[in-house]
Amino acid sequence: MLDRYDWTAITAALDTQGWAVLPGLLSPDQCAATAARYDDEAGFRSRVVMARHGFGRGEYRYFAYPLPDTVAALRTGLYPPLAAIANLWHHRMGLAHRFPPAHGDFLARCHEAGQLRPTPLLLRYGPGDYNCLHQDLYGAHVFPLQLAVLLSEPGRDFSGGEFVLTEQRPRMQSRASVVPLAQGDAVIFAVNQRPLRGSRGDYRVTMRHGVSEVRSGRRHTLGVIFHDSV
Repeated sequence: MLDRYDWTAITAALDTQGWAVLPGLLSPDQCAATAARYDDEAGFRSRVVMARHGFGRGEYRYFAYPLPDTVAALRTGLYPPLAAIANLWHHRMGLAHRFPPAHGDFLARCHEAGQLRPTPLLLRYGPGDYNCLHQDLYGAHVFPLQLAVLLSEPGRDFSGGEFVLTEQRPRMQSRASVVPLAQGDAVIFAVNQRPLRGSRGDYRVTMRHGVSEVRSGRRHTLGVIFHDSV
C-alpha cells in the first residue's frame, strides 16, 4: 500500500514546506469503518471535550491498546520511511537523538521512559467546532512527524473545517498553510520543529497545526502519532 508513493517527492515536500499529502491512503470503506468506531465505547482509553480545556470545540477519543488493525498497520508501516526522514532532520538540526528503523524498538524507548499510553486518536467536529493551533508532544520522547487522515468527504459530509498549519521562522512573522484534503487523503507534517535551509546553513522553524471552523455537517479525522504518552 505504501510502496505506491514517491518517497523522494514526499521527503522534498517535507523539507520545503513541513508537510506532504498521501492521496487516497485509506479507501472510502476504510474511512467509513474507522469513523463508525467513534460511537463504540470499547477500544478507547479516554475522551476529551475540547472546550473544557481551551483546545477549541469538538471532541476526540484516544484508542487503547491493542489498536485497530488499520491504525496499527499505518503506524507500523509508515514509521520506517518517516524514521529515515526524522534522522536526517535531527542531523541537520544538530540533535544527537536518532530513531531506530523499527517502530517497536522506538516504542520500547517510550515505554522505558514511562510513556505507556497509546496516542492514535479519532476526532469529531460538528457545526461551529474547530481545533486551536497546537503541538502533540506528550513526553520526553517525541517522534518529529505525524499523520492525519481525513475520514469524511468535504462538500458532502461537511463544509469548512480546513486543516491548517503555521510555521514560525526566527525573527519573522508566522506563515500559514491550508492543506487541501479529500476523503482518505493523509497529511504528514512536522510535530514541533523542522530544519530549513538558509544562506548560512540549516536553522529550526516551529510548526503548529489545527482545524478551521466547521460550517456545516460532521467531520471525522484519524490522527496517527508515533510516540506514546505519559
